[in-house]
Amino acid sequence: MTETPRRDPVQPADPAAIQQARDLYRAARHAALAYTDPDSATPGISRIAFGLGPDGKAVTLISSLAPHFPALKAQAACAVMVGEPGAKGDPLTHPRLMLRAVARFLPHDDPDRPALRAHWLRDHPKSALYVDFVDFAFVTLDVTQALLNGGFGRAHLVPPETL
Repeated sequence: MTETPRRDPVQPADPAAIQQARDLYRAARHAALAYTDPDSATPGISRIAFGLGPDGKAVTLISSLAPHFPALKAQAACAVMVGEPGAKGDPLTHPRLMLRAVARFLPHDDPDRPALRAHWLRDHPKSALYVDFVDFAFVTLDVTQALLNGGFGRAHLVPPETL
């Protein structure tokens, strides 16, 4: 008996998938961050504040007290998921976007920090309470791959540059 080759469920993104991915990416104000714990080499997940910088790149603001701070310092490869389930229905049928990324910490004295800070505070005004604390750092997430799950039977690889 000959087996039928299995069709890859993840397809290249069409224009509708790219638009849906952009919408999720641009609207997200928080995300789930997956990282590797440097002590145990096991995965960890944290909820993070999420947004886009003036250049459209993904960014977060992280305290050095958070476990994902030293984890990203030790291993910059990470993944982020944005998109929330709707009020009704099966949560797995709602769209979400997984981003594989490399974290890059922005030094406090970086000349781009003031513009990033101002941009961040427009979308995250409550961050004004702690954005300037010495233990907080902006971290850009350089996206290397994007996978859109647009709902049942709708999985697409989205070129990162189209976000």
